[in-house]
Amino acid sequence: MSIPTVSIGLPVYNGENYLKWAVDSILNQTYRDFELIISDNASTDKTMELCGAYAKEDSRISYYRNENNLGASWNFNRVFHLSKGKYFQWACHDDMLEPTLLERCVDVLDRIPEVVLCYTKTTFIDQEGKPLWSVIGRPDLHIKGPHRRLRPFLKYHYPPNECSPVLGLFRSDVLKKTALIGKYPASDMILLGEVALHGEFYEIPECLFVRRDHPLKSTKAFPTMEERAVWFDPSQKGKTQWATWRWFLEWLKSVIRSPIGVGEGLICLMEVWEWAVWNRRNMAREFKHGFKTLL
Repeated sequence: MSIPTVSIGLPVYNGENYLKWAVDSILNQTYRDFELIISDNASTDKTMELCGAYAKEDSRISYYRNENNLGASWNFNRVFHLSKGKYFQWACHDDMLEPTLLERCVDVLDRIPEVVLCYTKTTFIDQEGKPLWSVIGRPDLHIKGPHRRLRPFLKYHYPPNECSPVLGLFRSDVLKKTALIGKYPASDMILLGEVALHGEFYEIPECLFVRRDHPLKSTKAFPTMEERAVWFDPSQKGKTQWATWRWFLEWLKSVIRSPIGVGEGLICLMEVWEWAVWNRRNMAREFKHGFKTLL
C-alpha cells in the first residue's frame, strides 16, 4: 500500500453519541489522500461496533482497540505513533470538519515550508448541532523568530485558553521532536507552545472546524484538575495536581530541548519566566494547597 500524505488520528472512549458525524465529516473531505487511525480506549458502549463497520467499508480506516482504558494522553499519542503520513492531524469523536478543511490546510503546508501547523477558525456548536460562538482573537503566529511567536502565545494562555489549533494539521517530522501530549491537564497547550518554537502557525480565516460543546466534554465532565488528570492518566488518581507549576516546568523543558540556538533559547526562557510572574498568585495558591496536603 502507498503511504498517504495525511494521517488523521482519532482516539475515542465511549463516543457512540457523536462518532458517526465525526467520521462522516472526515470521509467526506475533498482531499482524499489520507488514512484514518481510530484507537478505542476500551469503550463500553457501541463504539466498537460503529468503528468496525466503518473499517470494513473504507480501506483507509484502521481500527485498534485497547484491552484497558490507559487514559487520553496514551491514546492520543498512540494514534500518532501508528501514523505514516507526511502530515498529521488529531480528530475528536464529537467534532466535525467542513469538506474543504484538509484540502486547504495541505495546500498551505505544501506551499509554505516555514509553516509547521495549519488550522482554521473554529465554530462551536451545542449537543444538538446549533451554533454557539466562533473563536476570534487568536494571536498571529505566522511570523519569524521563536521568541516573537512564543510571547503572544503565552499571553493568549494567561490563564489557559482554548487549544483548538492542536486539532489542526501538523508536519509529522516536527511532532516527532516534541514530547507530544503529556500525562497532565492542558498538556495540549504545552505542546502547541513547543511546536511554535519550531516554526510558524497559519490560521485560515474561514470557520472550517466545528467543535461540539456538550455536558460529556472532558473539561465539563471532569471540572477539577484532579479529575482531569485522571482522564489524561488513570494512575494520577488521588494525587494532588500542581497544574501551574507543571506548566511552567514543562515550558522550560520545551525551550531547552528545542533546536533554536542559545540566544533565542535565553530569550524564550525569559518569556516563560514572565509568564510565571503573571501567574504568581495561582502558583502561590497551589504551593499553599499542596503543602497542606503533605502535612
